[in-house]
Amino acid sequence: MYRILIIYLLLSLPAVTAQGADHLLYFEAQGVAGYSSALKKTIFYSMNPDAEMQKPSLGFDYLKRFSGETGDWGTLAFQGRLALTEDRDDEELASNSYQLEPQVYNAYIKIKTRGPYVWVGHNRPAFGLASYFDSHGLLLRTLAIQGFGYDRDWGAGLYKDFSWGDFSASATTGTGMPIETKGNYMTAMRASYGVQSQDNFNLGFSLAHGSTLDTMGYKLRDPEPLAMQLAAVDLTILRDNLEHRFDVLAGRWLDKDTYALFYRFGVNFDPEGRLKIEAQPTYWKFGEEKDYQLALCLSSQATSNLTVRTEYIYDQLTDDHRIYLQLYYYRPL
Repeated sequence: MYRILIIYLLLSLPAVTAQGADHLLYFEAQGVAGYSSALKKTIFYSMNPDAEMQKPSLGFDYLKRFSGETGDWGTLAFQGRLALTEDRDDEELASNSYQLEPQVYNAYIKIKTRGPYVWVGHNRPAFGLASYFDSHGLLLRTLAIQGFGYDRDWGAGLYKDFSWGDFSASATTGTGMPIETKGNYMTAMRASYGVQSQDNFNLGFSLAHGSTLDTMGYKLRDPEPLAMQLAAVDLTILRDNLEHRFDVLAGRWLDKDTYALFYRFGVNFDPEGRLKIEAQPTYWKFGEEKDYQLALCLSSQATSNLTVRTEYIYDQLTDDHRIYLQLYYYRPL
């Protein structure tokens, strides 16, 4: 049922809302192609055929402000796309069958109260670096995108900015992209020190608890909720043309002892950020499985609307070398 709703919103929302003056509407297009040494073939996804990111897609990003006599009191956000997805079973890695998959990324309403901002819908859980660092258009992956948590989840949350930092909390389904009700849930909170726009750094500490589902994209890989208790520390430091981002988590994820960390180092060669190179080593231990990845990404903003990215990534567990090319187009309508 929710897939039918997604398709309806994807087709109808831009036409319905484009008449207003208190909104922003963007067109989004993305092309992704790469080569995998382990699969020995060209691939049209950046991570896994079942994962939601990154894939060739067309979509839109819509934001609407609600105002009253005292000013703005709420925001509606909806971001959706149709993505080209490889249709295959796990044993059929060489399949070349594709289908169009409707995807919803942001889908929430945010209300301004006298205390915190409150949101309801599909938004970021209050856990780790991914709770405030938007990487949906990037090739480099946060730990949430790698599968340790959820980059977006269905539920509700709140956040409050202070002079010394911020605080956020969320209660979500613990499913990620799909909506499932099998006794699953996830609660999370994050407190941080430092205002990034003023201090050029932010240090956060997160806790999460729940009984979550093993999903990848819209695919449910295990129907039974599994226990999770995680703690995380994240740090962002911006100095001159250098960017440093750290994210470390530990605890139990999907009822297995889990440790994961990455460090992302970026250099901006242009004052306006039009040319950037980033390196990211990632390590995790999930149960008895261990893995190490090394990624190198070059980003160039060719025009005000078009960004070109190339990436090399090595995965130790699968002994896989991959190269990617991504064209990401994002412009106002």
